[in-house]
Amino acid sequence: MPSVTHIFDVPGHVTLGQGWQAEVPVDGTVELPPDRRALDGLGRNHSLHTALADLVDNSIDAEASHVLIRFIRKDGRLRGLYVVDNGKGMTGSAINVAMTLGGRRKYTEKDLGSFGIGLKAASLSNAKIVTVFSWAAGHAPVGRRLEADPNKRGFQCDVVAEAFARSELARRWNIPWSGTGTIVRWDEVFGFPATNDPARVEEFITRSMTEIINHLGMTLHRVVEQGRIEIFLDVEDVDQDQVGPRSRVDAINPFGYGRTGKVGYPKDLLALHGDLQVVFNCHIWPSRSRNMEFRLTTGAEKHQGLFFYRRGRLLQAGGSWDGVSALAPERQLARVQVDIDGLPPGLLAMNPEKSRVRVGPNFAPLVESAMAADGTTFADFLTDAEERFRESRKRRRARKPMIPPGKGFAPQLKHAIRDEIPMQAHEDPITMRWTRFDRTHRDDFFRVDRTDRVLWLNERYRPRARSGRRGSNDAALLKSLLYLLMEQAFTGEYLGVRDRDNIELWQEILSMAAKADLGE
Repeated sequence: MPSVTHIFDVPGHVTLGQGWQAEVPVDGTVELPPDRRALDGLGRNHSLHTALADLVDNSIDAEASHVLIRFIRKDGRLRGLYVVDNGKGMTGSAINVAMTLGGRRKYTEKDLGSFGIGLKAASLSNAKIVTVFSWAAGHAPVGRRLEADPNKRGFQCDVVAEAFARSELARRWNIPWSGTGTIVRWDEVFGFPATNDPARVEEFITRSMTEIINHLGMTLHRVVEQGRIEIFLDVEDVDQDQVGPRSRVDAINPFGYGRTGKVGYPKDLLALHGDLQVVFNCHIWPSRSRNMEFRLTTGAEKHQGLFFYRRGRLLQAGGSWDGVSALAPERQLARVQVDIDGLPPGLLAMNPEKSRVRVGPNFAPLVESAMAADGTTFADFLTDAEERFRESRKRRRARKPMIPPGKGFAPQLKHAIRDEIPMQAHEDPITMRWTRFDRTHRDDFFRVDRTDRVLWLNERYRPRARSGRRGSNDAALLKSLLYLLMEQAFTGEYLGVRDRDNIELWQEILSMAAKADLGE
């Protein structure tokens, strides 16, 4: 007897069907508009700095040469935030698309946008109200406002009065202006401190601006290095009608070392995915670098791994080997650049916040198949990085322990010395101080005080500071050389004949060199 399927197409009745059918018949359509509360779920993976990076992406796509991020302070509290650019601007129809959830404008091959939700997701993840003002060539200024208000129904967008849009665009933004541009304004920002306490507000501004500058400098380092965009941050105090000092975003290149950590690197390892060639640009950093480019935002160990780029924009700053290997301290010198342009989303796809890349099941085998022209594989690269890390640690352990540096050394210099040289933990540190020498010793460069462990330096030879302001931690280069040269003069119970002879030699040569610099 042939099998049959029971289909309940009318309540209480059973009919016999003919099994599976290729097409599903329909009786019409119904419109199911999304609930406005869907706005509450937009961009929940965004932080303040990743959201602002998304807005700056839009400015870059609009061919802006300058972007300003401005915090607004009134009655002591932070009240709002602006992102201002001098790009092409938008017409009324274009701004409607930009404010539509999932609105998809036409993207070019160079555009950083992709999903049609960036502006809304970035803004409404951080603020209750987002207002956009724009001015395109040959058109009147326009403005639209969107509010994440659960009491409102539908997805209506407020139309801002043209006069107000014009006035906002005409404010003193202090960026080059040719009559076109766009402003994104946030009001009722969720993460701002709910206080007017000056110390807490200043602390928040300092911390937030540092995070934003570092993130934008890293994420957009290729774009900034190419001179395509200049990004600034400042704070406007509305009550005093003043704008504070401006901070600039400089490029932080995660591959910007001066010398390679291992001869032969960087290397390009190549692999084929169908007809597409995938390039893995493998780098080994020099060990224990103090550069911001090495440490990045959370420390070098957490930034080992794969750095994915799309259209020159960094999407993922390491932090994972994505199934190829596991994170380990001995791999912290290893970093790999991968440009995902033109690669299928089944292999590599970015998330909507543009802060992470999702890899497909074929990615790890693809990496394992990659090979350089000299036969180096990805496993060889990781081994080279691990060996370089271990070698650097062996050399440090083999170095003779030294008396630690103390007052007079810049903090970053002390950290660098302690990273490179084992310290005599229970010894009092060496201090370096400037002072005026008496007439008898006015030509001397230094004076050794073994009792108090102070190396006194002659104020007469003190280098000028670039800023014009001298501090106790100045002359880092000079002090580091003197420390390496003279640390041994502070060891032992007394100075031997050889030590005294060396001190006299160094005194004579350094004094003559210093007087030569002074033209004496």
